[in-house]
Amino acid sequence: MSVPPTLPRAPLTLRGVTFAPALFCAPMAGLTHSALRRLLADYGGYGALWTEMLCARQILVENIHTSPWLKRRPQEGQVIYQLLVTSAERLPEILERLAALRPDGLDLNIACPAPGIRRQGGGADLFEDEVRLREILRVARANFAGPLLIKTRLGREIPEWRQKFRERLRLLEDEGVDALTLHPRFAEEQLKRSARQALYGELAGGTRLPMIASGDLISQDQTQALAAQLAPTAGLMFGRIVAAQPWFFAKWQNPGLVVDYLDAWNRLCDYICEDFPATKALERIKQITPYFARNLYFGHTFFAKVTGAPDLATARGRASEFLAQNPLIAPRVTVNGI
Repeated sequence: MSVPPTLPRAPLTLRGVTFAPALFCAPMAGLTHSALRRLLADYGGYGALWTEMLCARQILVENIHTSPWLKRRPQEGQVIYQLLVTSAERLPEILERLAALRPDGLDLNIACPAPGIRRQGGGADLFEDEVRLREILRVARANFAGPLLIKTRLGREIPEWRQKFRERLRLLEDEGVDALTLHPRFAEEQLKRSARQALYGELAGGTRLPMIASGDLISQDQTQALAAQLAPTAGLMFGRIVAAQPWFFAKWQNPGLVVDYLDAWNRLCDYICEDFPATKALERIKQITPYFARNLYFGHTFFAKVTGAPDLATARGRASEFLAQNPLIAPRVTVNGI
């Protein structure tokens, strides 16, 4: 098949680790746990999967082989672990423990605008603190030999934001970062306005670091339409659409793929139930339900049946009964408003 011009022309290689294709699943809180990653792996088509943003200090107390946030299975392929780091204290110890999982990359989040994260000194707050950010990067680079990535936004919306952003790019380059993922919104914007994809050319041209595009990317057709704006980037990252359609990357590579929605849903539930205790499993199933429901013409009915269920067995029974009736499938899926 022909390769769309928005796809990177070549695989992305960082410190000897090659990601092919350079299509990535974004870290999503409450969603990119081991169970969803396992289902994504069943379909394939991506270059790497990201974990949820993980509290770095929690790694010291989690069971790395059973925790649904940390565990990985061989079939997942390449997995990047994203960390919420607020200081360099105990970071060498954290990375030593994480090394047992053989991460294919380490991603430090300096983008998250959530107030709770910022109050801890993480996410977008760390972007603003040059001294602390430099110290964390220096310690991370000294204690992790693999690809070191950064997830960032544009910083605060101030007149001199471009100068501030360029300064951060120089800092990342100086401290051994290998690539960055850019979500082109300001920290204050949350998801209130469209991502500024027109900025990729200008900002990617201002650094030697490969830049991965992230933010409001939802389909192959859309990225095709944005070909000129996305061309300067080295990879594409997709988020909520992948939660709705775990077969997203596989269908990108094979447009004729036929999806069995009942089978996909049941496998996802099986995987969640395997990795989480029953009460937590029900929470996780309900958390992904609004995304999956977007595939269905009467998704609101599916959503109400599952999220209104009092227990796990009822939720699964209601969902299976609904999907077994072969409901109409929406021709185009959007995740706006979730």
